[in-house]
Amino acid sequence: MDAETAHAAAITGDRRSLARLLTLIESGNINGAELGFGSRVEDGRILGVTGSPGVGKSCLVDRLLHEWAAAGERVAVLAIDPSSPVTGGALLGDRMRMQAADDLDEVFVRSVATRNQPGGLPVRLGAMAGALLDCGYDRVVVETVGTGQAEVRIVAVADRVLLVEGPARGDSIQAEKAGLLELADIVAVNKADLDGAARFAEEIRGSLELSGQAPPVMLVSALEGTGISELVSTLEQLGPARAAQRARWRERLLSEWEAALLTRDDVEQLLDRLESGDTSVPEIVDTFYRGDD
Repeated sequence: MDAETAHAAAITGDRRSLARLLTLIESGNINGAELGFGSRVEDGRILGVTGSPGVGKSCLVDRLLHEWAAAGERVAVLAIDPSSPVTGGALLGDRMRMQAADDLDEVFVRSVATRNQPGGLPVRLGAMAGALLDCGYDRVVVETVGTGQAEVRIVAVADRVLLVEGPARGDSIQAEKAGLLELADIVAVNKADLDGAARFAEEIRGSLELSGQAPPVMLVSALEGTGISELVSTLEQLGPARAAQRARWRERLLSEWEAALLTRDDVEQLLDRLESGDTSVPEIVDTFYRGDD
């Protein structure tokens, strides 16, 4: 099945064709511009969910999916999973923690391998999210791996960023060092059922208020389901993206630059030349910059 056929069938609701289309985009065989959805207005429909491992991102996303589906929305999830060092594929861990993936027809979940690419996000992620919106999904959730500071790249794809924190991580000063708080549009302190969660949320609020305009900081429990409806309501009422436009465009430029380099037909040959000592990294960068063959 070629990309145009898969795209046409996916628009009609054929989930198998949608999966095929996403695979073709992920592999670099087609991009959004070629299928007519290369650019879009930021409208809050792509939500990035990030945070350190173990804070309960997948379980919280699962709760959100059930809320949105109950409201009649169709939601797609791109769950970024670590790459297998052997096959390069996704380990599918996040998908297995999302009950909505199997229970709800309104929900489509796709695991995507990082393939060890810079920033922890696949270079074709933006095009995949655009395809899902083009095929009729009301919103797309991108759940990151949770690798810390490198994940600021999420602002290159998402319209809004939800940062998930947990009370067992440590103090809020350490959390702020991750570099994500200054880009988050909303912060959810998960595991509110644990001791110290409310105090941790207050520490984050206090830390953010010192830096100026602070995003909402909410207490939720994915395990017990508390605070989820309030989180959904707050997400719907978010204003313009909190991240500075310069920071967003910087990450998008870097993302596109990396995509252009990593999807070159001769990237393996370039690596061979580097390994053999026939060239150097500065020489390749200079050649690529000038557009020489």
